[in-house]
Amino acid sequence: MAEVLDQSQVEALLAAVDTGDVQEEASSDLIFSRTRRADDPVEIRAYDFKRPERVSKDQMLALQTLHEAFARNFGASLSGFLRTIVEVKVATCEQMTYAEFISGLANPTSFNLITADTLEGTICLEISPLIIYPIIDRLLGGSSQDLFIPQRPMTLIEARLISNVTSRGLAALSEAWSTVKTLQFSVSATESNPQLVQIVPPNEVVVVIGFELKLANRAGTMNLCIPYNVIEPVMDKLSAQSWFSTSRTQRTRGHEQQIGTTLHRATLEISGCLARTTISLADLLGMSIGDVILTEKPASSEVVVHVEGEAKFLAMLGRHRDKLALRVTRPVAPSDRI
Repeated sequence: MAEVLDQSQVEALLAAVDTGDVQEEASSDLIFSRTRRADDPVEIRAYDFKRPERVSKDQMLALQTLHEAFARNFGASLSGFLRTIVEVKVATCEQMTYAEFISGLANPTSFNLITADTLEGTICLEISPLIIYPIIDRLLGGSSQDLFIPQRPMTLIEARLISNVTSRGLAALSEAWSTVKTLQFSVSATESNPQLVQIVPPNEVVVVIGFELKLANRAGTMNLCIPYNVIEPVMDKLSAQSWFSTSRTQRTRGHEQQIGTTLHRATLEISGCLARTTISLADLLGMSIGDVILTEKPASSEVVVHVEGEAKFLAMLGRHRDKLALRVTRPVAPSDRI
């Protein structure tokens, strides 16, 4: 039990403080820990309670890797749709509050609300007007050289054209997420002013994946905003180890047999090269019916058999059932000079 001071001791202590005989101890910040000593250096970082890190680094890495595959598939799909090279790559992958995400968007923009069939909540897909109007111009036959970017919401015709691009993006997104969970994404609503849409509270943590799109001489951004409460049911599957192990075990024996069966039915073009030679352009222009082209290759030598343009076998030329035929003698060796 702690010692209790009587009245005389309290008065003596107060008098000593007034006269200066007793000095006050300098207060120091003490950090208590089981793993460090009192004299060990310590690094103190400020923690913002408004922005808790709810997604681990492994899960962020898995999300980034997953959407890098989405970027490649989406770029290939857009390139085929627009008949030009479209490059899509992941620029950023970070977590922030929904208010910070909304404050960084332009107005007007293409703000699409996306829902997944087996997940609760809404995902946002924002596409910058800097890349939307070059895509529309390309679809309508323009060259995007002197294109003016209007500062207005899209018309119904423009929104209809961009919906074709968005649908291809959602198909690529479903394919990328199939390694984690089978999902089907669909656009539930479209808005031009992102400030009017609030899918989660302003302080709610969201994961924002930023993409960079390049189309010829134009470039723009695309942002995918995923609230934490939407992907919380599948967060245990998004750790780096489980995600990569899932991708490694996808090659099963059944898949290999299915691929092999499909490849066995594929048709290949086979051609035999009898001889090769070179002539001048003047000889080619003066050539007529009945002229003979001389080569340095004997008629009795082996013929090179090409499969889809690649030299694979050596064969002898002959006849079989009154038809020209090639009898394969051996495969082409790396040392053969063909």
